[in-house]
Amino acid sequence: MFALEVRDHIMIAHSLPGEAFGPAQKMHGATFVVDAAFFSESLGPNDIVLDIGLAADGLKRVLSELNYSNLDELPDFKTERSTTEVLCRWIFDKLRDEIAAGRLGEDAKAVNRMRITLNESHVARAWYEASL
Repeated sequence: MFALEVRDHIMIAHSLPGEAFGPAQKMHGATFVVDAAFFSESLGPNDIVLDIGLAADGLKRVLSELNYSNLDELPDFKTERSTTEVLCRWIFDKLRDEIAAGRLGEDAKAVNRMRITLNESHVARAWYEASL
């Protein structure tokens, strides 16, 4: 299995309704370091999983929808809490769409699995991983 991983970050505001979230029920800010890992059983036509620049640009494009936003105000999070795990899946889905639309290049057609990791701090992270 081959893999390529790129990293970026986002700064967001949100609240997490529900007793399970304690003080995070109130509006608060978070900075996430976001890692996107692309996996492939084989290499693409250029002997790479996908182009690093295209992967980084795609991740930045997807994250721009969240960066410096209050997630409580975004339609995608009106019916679902913007937990770290939910954000991982949201980013996964958007990057999957980037691949399907061809915006990550010809080599990305061989990508068959992705993992999106959101690092909340130096001691906590969550991820979503699935086949495409």
